[in-house]
Amino acid sequence: MAVRHYTLDFTLSTAVDSASTVRGLLSIFHEQELTETVHDTNGHGYLATFLGKNGRLVILRVHSHGLVTIDLQCYEEDNIAQLDNLLNALEKKLKVLLNGNITCIKRLPALIRGGKIDRYWPTADGRLVEYDIDRVVYEEDSAYQNIKILHSQQYGNILVLDGDVNLAESDLAYTQAITGSGKENYAGKEVLILGGGDGGILAELVKQKPKMITMVEIDQKVIDGCKMHMRKTCGNILDNLEGDCYQILIEDCVPLLKKYVQEGRTFDYVINDLTAIPISTAPEEDSTWEFLRLILDLSIQVLHPSGKYFTQGNSANLTEALSLYEEQLGKLSCPVDFRKEVVCVPSYLEQWVFYTTWKK
Repeated sequence: MAVRHYTLDFTLSTAVDSASTVRGLLSIFHEQELTETVHDTNGHGYLATFLGKNGRLVILRVHSHGLVTIDLQCYEEDNIAQLDNLLNALEKKLKVLLNGNITCIKRLPALIRGGKIDRYWPTADGRLVEYDIDRVVYEEDSAYQNIKILHSQQYGNILVLDGDVNLAESDLAYTQAITGSGKENYAGKEVLILGGGDGGILAELVKQKPKMITMVEIDQKVIDGCKMHMRKTCGNILDNLEGDCYQILIEDCVPLLKKYVQEGRTFDYVINDLTAIPISTAPEEDSTWEFLRLILDLSIQVLHPSGKYFTQGNSANLTEALSLYEEQLGKLSCPVDFRKEVVCVPSYLEQWVFYTTWKK
């Protein structure tokens, strides 16, 4: 059973007397059959909870520094019209009681907590966003991760791995950016894709008639879900593991990369679609950085002298993490140059950085 959480805030120009403010609201709470309990705040304003028989809970706080906050919690099945009436009555009364002292009134839509469908994710830089997700179309736990494909009314189906939004059917901008933004000619070239289980990169590059694309994806269940529910992204490319100019290998890319290094095999393009640059700026404490450095070093070793390495970065706001990644580029076994591009990926709801790297 989910819970709705409503908020109503009044920012004031000066602090107010809590006793007179609360006294003016009590009749509204009593009409709703809400029982008051006052709590000791040790001099930090007024705090009371109001509990109703139907499980409604209202938290009223008159802060000592000039802020009045109201939190209303109720079960999802509660009567929404009644809840709106209660909040409307409280807002109307407070406008009268605090007349001339209000600088801002903020009332937010309800936050649904504990729902069957999770609609909330933090952006990479820590802001909370709500998606218009209405159903789960696919969910599996593989040996490697939890896999969900969720339907959004705006973005189509969205692939979510271990709780992180990976790609939506609307996110062609991501695929274009991680393959060079239309500036590269893949015709007749050898291409290595690391990850890419949604099939978007493979589907786009096959159109350019490369000599051969080798895609290495560790998780068959990602492919299984995407070929059923992400067809606006992958088309029919994942229906077969081999085609005229591509092969999909279901295995860990690290041993394969090491094998390619030993064999001296090279590629014109290496596209790393495994993971974003870690948010952590303490690489000595984060194993994801160690994995990223390993993939980066092996990828550059299998890159043709005139080839290019593409990868996503992270949110453009994570300047410290991005700078740390760029430092890693200066520590490779051979000198490289790079450029970066900032792209708006629709379902990410934030600007995203992509890198192109090549040997000097």
